[in-house]
Amino acid sequence: MNTPHVVVVMGVAGTGKTTIGPLLAARLGVPYAEGDDFHPQANIAKMSAGTPLTDEDRGPWLDAIGDWAHGRAGLGGVVSCSALKRSYRDRLRAAAPGVVFVHLTGDRALIEDRMSHRQGHFMPTALLDSQFATLQPLQADEAGVGVNVSGSPEEITERAVHALSSLPEPIR
Repeated sequence: MNTPHVVVVMGVAGTGKTTIGPLLAARLGVPYAEGDDFHPQANIAKMSAGTPLTDEDRGPWLDAIGDWAHGRAGLGGVVSCSALKRSYRDRLRAAAPGVVFVHLTGDRALIEDRMSHRQGHFMPTALLDSQFATLQPLQADEAGVGVNVSGSPEEITERAVHALSSLPEPIR
């Protein structure tokens, strides 16, 4: 299964972007890029200290992800990126107009529970409230799908593949 699209796996911290992204990329037969790897060290230090990022902090990070997505245009790829605000998604679309979003959604209690059990990640559960407060879900005019994160990673990935195949310009 191959796609020329770049898929951005988005959602609040703890929804499983880093787990689902590589599984989705494997299913689609395209490379995966971990969005956290594009953060400048200063951003990681702020989040590790429990300080939410500002829009100014996110600018260089979004631009780096947009550059990666632009470079994959016509070739396909999957990248994780919280992309919580419409303006962030607009910035990614400006860099790579064909990007499609998979918004991982779920119950706050489930997401918090998953975050509390993960090891070695810089994002503390204390920032989850700020993530939900910032979140602007996908709008009808945005190319993308919502996928619930209940179930196993494989089930979530299958739901994402199925949802992507139902888009007006399906991803197969």
